[in-house]
Amino acid sequence: MSAASKPGMNMTGMTALSVGKDIRLTSAEELEATLRHIGATRYHSLHPFHKLLHGGKLNKGQVQAWALNRYYYQSTIPIKDAVVISRFRDRATRLEWRHRIEDHDGDVGSEGGIERWLKLTEGLGLDTAYVESTEGILPATRFAVEAYVHFCREKSPLEAIASSLTELFAPNLHEERISGMLEHYDFVNPDIMSYFKRRLTQAPRDAGFALDYVKAHAATPEQRAQVCNALIFKTNVLWVQLDALQHAYVEGNIPPGAFVPKES
Repeated sequence: MSAASKPGMNMTGMTALSVGKDIRLTSAEELEATLRHIGATRYHSLHPFHKLLHGGKLNKGQVQAWALNRYYYQSTIPIKDAVVISRFRDRATRLEWRHRIEDHDGDVGSEGGIERWLKLTEGLGLDTAYVESTEGILPATRFAVEAYVHFCREKSPLEAIASSLTELFAPNLHEERISGMLEHYDFVNPDIMSYFKRRLTQAPRDAGFALDYVKAHAATPEQRAQVCNALIFKTNVLWVQLDALQHAYVEGNIPPGAFVPKES
């Protein structure tokens, strides 16, 4: 049964900021139903830019702009996760969360997600030093990503974990991205899409822990609302990055100093 169809579940009061005051969150089941509704209606898989990207409607320069800007988000994830770890005195939680940093940073002799993302940007023809400098990313990209780190530092540890729950919805997006980009772009090959293939197994594991955690530790309706609002915040972080890409590289409003594609 979907969240919207559950008895007593009124989803009409949600705003761009919160679940509102009318949603009943009296149980862990209602919490999960609301979280899944948020993902079904607000995850950035629904953004028009993703429809263009996965449907082969972008040119190479626009795909480069997406990969370049997304690198800043990807490379900041382990910093965010280090912040989350610092919020917990509970050793077991720190141990569980620590593998996320290794997933992205890698380890001695093992490749991580950031290296896989650089394979993507290199395969798209971008200079790695330029990508890593982040000098060419959109201002909105930087502001959104830094807001995410700030959120995890300043909000409660429960909300910090809850903000990662977009991973519940990531595998379907990754599958769509892999198949769509390989089908539609002759400059994309399976090797440079390795980041997304690896996340097909990593994201469900991470999301499962986070979901179990918030269901167990959000003990009051107020805490459950905080969890839902954290997920809404995170969907906004992801959505606004695509808004910026759409405005700059589809509608042609590239801000001064940002990356200007050479290939159309």
